[in-house]
Amino acid sequence: MKLYIKYMVSLRCKMLVKEELKKLGINPVSVELGMVEIHDDITEEQLEIFSEKLKDAGLELLDDKKNILVEKIKSVIIEMVHYADEMPQINYSDYISEKVGYDYTYLSNTFSEVKGITIQQYIIMHKIEKVKELLLYDELTLTEIAHQLHYSSVAHLSNQFKKVTGLTPTYFKEFKQNRKRSLEDL
Repeated sequence: MKLYIKYMVSLRCKMLVKEELKKLGINPVSVELGMVEIHDDITEEQLEIFSEKLKDAGLELLDDKKNILVEKIKSVIIEMVHYADEMPQINYSDYISEKVGYDYTYLSNTFSEVKGITIQQYIIMHKIEKVKELLLYDELTLTEIAHQLHYSSVAHLSNQFKKVTGLTPTYFKEFKQNRKRSLEDL
C-alpha cells in the first residue's frame, strides 16, 4: 500500500513520517519524499491518527489522484535539484516522464492545472533556491555552480537568478554575508 504526503520535501520530513508510523506500530517498506510504502493495510483509525499527526507537523495526506500525481512530480524535481549528486544529462521533461511513468504533456497539463505554474517554472524556482544555498556555502564559484546545475552559461544563471529574486547572485551573496557579519557583531 502506498500513501502520498503533501509538503514532504526534506530529510527531516522523512524522519518525522517514519517516527509517526513507528508510534502506530507500522513498519514502512520505504519512505521517500512525498510517498510512503507499507506492507500491510492500515486501519481507518490508524489512518486518521496518522493524518492528524501529519497535519500537526504541516504535512498532509493526499487522496485525490491529480494531487498525488503533482506531488510525485514535485518529489522528482526536488530530489533531482536538491539531493541528486548530478543533475540528469537528459531533458528534464524526459527525466520526469520516465520517473513518474506518464506522458510529459499529460504531466505538464495536470501540474499547471493544480499548481497554477508550469513544471519549468517550478524547476527554475528550485534551481534558484539551490543556487542560493551554494552561494551561501561559499565553496564553489559561480561558474562551477552554473556547470553543476546545467546552466548554459554564468550569464544565463545570473539572468534567471535576477528575474526570480530581483538581485544578482553576487549582490545576494554579499548582502547575506554582510547581514551575517552584522548579526555576529551583536
